[in-house]
Amino acid sequence: MNAGLQRFRHIAIEGPIGAGKSSLARKLAAHLGADLLLEQADENPFLGRFYADMPGYAFQTQLHFLFQRVKQMQGIAQPGMFAGALVSDFLFAKDALFARLNLSDDEYRLYSQMHAQMAGQLSEPDLVVWLQATPATLLQRINRRGIGMEQGISADYLQRLCDAYVSYFRSYVGAPVFVIGTEDFNPVDSKADFHELLVRLAGFRGPREYFHSAGDAPFA
Repeated sequence: MNAGLQRFRHIAIEGPIGAGKSSLARKLAAHLGADLLLEQADENPFLGRFYADMPGYAFQTQLHFLFQRVKQMQGIAQPGMFAGALVSDFLFAKDALFARLNLSDDEYRLYSQMHAQMAGQLSEPDLVVWLQATPATLLQRINRRGIGMEQGISADYLQRLCDAYVSYFRSYVGAPVFVIGTEDFNPVDSKADFHELLVRLAGFRGPREYFHSAGDAPFA
């Protein structure tokens, strides 16, 4: 592993839909020789129906993700499962972020009771890399990758999601956060940008740093 990055046993890549979380997680894990832990969105039987009818299927979708992510995160703590470094494309806390955004007040109260019982059993990552982009850019990327169930996602929903991330990370203290604006910085497709990212992460001392980013403000 690169010198300077070896202190981060678990790096979590976060950001809204279309930010490039999975692509960067794959590239970073391959470069570092780390294990890779990805969201399993395609295994959620309610997700397609949620995108078609958000109020009707939000609760079922969130519960499935909650139990799925608990199982994935518990695996991190099991001896031998992930013995070395780990890169994931999600933070467990993101589930509550989406729940607050998508559930009714009554549903959220019920969800929060279950979430609180499980969250205390799970550890935080050593570093969060938060990817940012404007809703317009996110929408372009979503349309370009052409996943059928995502094509109905609106710019308004993406704006509310970006705002929710900003609100969440303003008070997040679980791990150091390295914030990257991806409008003009592409560490997945550009070798130079990826090298620059590695250098910045190796020198990062936290608790927070903004890189090509608008900082603690929503991308408009």
